[in-house]
Amino acid sequence: MLKIAWSECYAHPLPKGHRFPMEKYELLPEQLVYEGTVVPANFFQPGKLDKEWVLTTHDTDYVDRLLALQLSKSEIRRTGFPLSKELVEREIHIMDGSVQAALFALDHGIGMNIAGGTHHAFTDRGEGFCLLNDIAIAANYLLRSKLVSRVLVVDLDVHQGNGTAEIFRGMEEVFTFSMHGASNYPMHKETSDLDIALPDGTGDTDYLNALGRSLFPLVDRFQPEFIIYQSGVDVLKTDKLGRLGLSLQGCMERDRTVLALAKANHIPIMCCMGGGYSERIRDIVEAHANTFRLAQELFF
Repeated sequence: MLKIAWSECYAHPLPKGHRFPMEKYELLPEQLVYEGTVVPANFFQPGKLDKEWVLTTHDTDYVDRLLALQLSKSEIRRTGFPLSKELVEREIHIMDGSVQAALFALDHGIGMNIAGGTHHAFTDRGEGFCLLNDIAIAANYLLRSKLVSRVLVVDLDVHQGNGTAEIFRGMEEVFTFSMHGASNYPMHKETSDLDIALPDGTGDTDYLNALGRSLFPLVDRFQPEFIIYQSGVDVLKTDKLGRLGLSLQGCMERDRTVLALAKANHIPIMCCMGGGYSERIRDIVEAHANTFRLAQELFF
């Protein structure tokens, strides 16, 4: 059975007019159940990830100040979120959601988190709507628990996974692959193990060709034992913060490429959702829903 991490705290309200669409975290599970892709039993509620696992990835000073709500004004401004106890609680639950989804993937081939993909969080700071890095925490959990020895991060959000690249710089057990918009945030890019920077307006055909040319030989060469997939839908042409030109169908074929590759090679995969900022919330929900529909189609 497909297992999906979801909690009511994922939809923690932000001030009116905030450009981060928290409502998608309520609407997406409702849509998946309504259309019959999943049933309520597919969802599990994550808890609070133990601090010791957060500290496998993030500096103690930063984590302590975050938990105590003692970040500086400039640090808070960099995250893009107004800091609150509820927001930090949400983040800790998201971290556990990705860890538990990864453990489900080991048993069932795939596990998913309705939230997550917080790839802009660095070792010692948050940025770009990300306070802690669930991708890195989940990878470190698997590696330190000796459940796997090689993890491939496939980050296909429109924004480079700069925090993940910094965290795993020089770590041979983790390969970071980011395919993103060349001229989009962050303006200063970190160096992933493989970066593919795409020009503005890149559409379905060019995008999918670039993905295939990069990902297939990478999997053959690195031979990962686990894949963490950041499946942000801000690659859509309709996205307010993206600069690429994918259609809904193209975004779904992107997901199919990654999920089918994992399935064919018997590599467990954990999917976290990442960004999506289209003007119409239904475009965001539909694009994310396609990832879950494909998971059911390909794995169950």
